[in-house]
Amino acid sequence: MNQTIFEMLKNKAKVKSITDLVFYTKNHTVIDKRFVSWSFHTTAKKAKIEDFRSHDLHHTFATRLVQAGKNLYQVQRLLGHKMPSMTQRYAHHYPESLRHAVEVLDKRGTSLSCHPHPQEAIPNE
Repeated sequence: MNQTIFEMLKNKAKVKSITDLVFYTKNHTVIDKRFVSWSFHTTAKKAKIEDFRSHDLHHTFATRLVQAGKNLYQVQRLLGHKMPSMTQRYAHHYPESLRHAVEVLDKRGTSLSCHPHPQEAIPNE
């Protein structure tokens, strides 16, 4: 849980409620997951968002974490995956993030020369 969600839930807790549930129905009972799914699809339809499933949010979550530099083990734990291979299916890179991965070699002063020492290089003839 990030700080934004924590603060939102903390503020919600200040409101008197007859239930300990964070999200609940008008009758203060547990929300059925089918209702959550229906609400998601209804909202997407009203917003004219096509070809989008709640499952896509898992991909976005994983991708943004990996692109922000979080390792796959952390993402795997956050998504609750048992196998790293499943997490790899969720976390996608965009070409620019891969370019940044290679550019780290420039930032560390790593030489990609075939010769370990520039003075040992054969001069151009």
